[in-house]
Amino acid sequence: MKKMRKTYSLEFKLQAVSLIEQRGNVSSVAQELGICKESLVTWRKLQKVGKLTKEKQFSFDPIRAEL
Repeated sequence: MKKMRKTYSLEFKLQAVSLIEQRGNVSSVAQELGICKESLVTWRKLQKVGKLTKEKQFSFDPIRAEL
C-alpha cells in the first residue's frame, strides 16, 4: 500500500521558516512541528530565492497548450 504524501499550506510553510529564523535550529523546529527537517531546509531555500510566496507562479509551455 502506498503511503499518502502530506501537503502543507503556504501559510504553514512560511510560519515554519519564520520559526527557524527566530530559533536558529532546524532540527528542534522540525521535531516540534512533527515534520522532517529536509522539508524545512527546502522551504527555507525556496524562501531565500523568492519562490515561497503567496503568488502562484505558472510556467507556460506552448507544447502543452496545444494539447
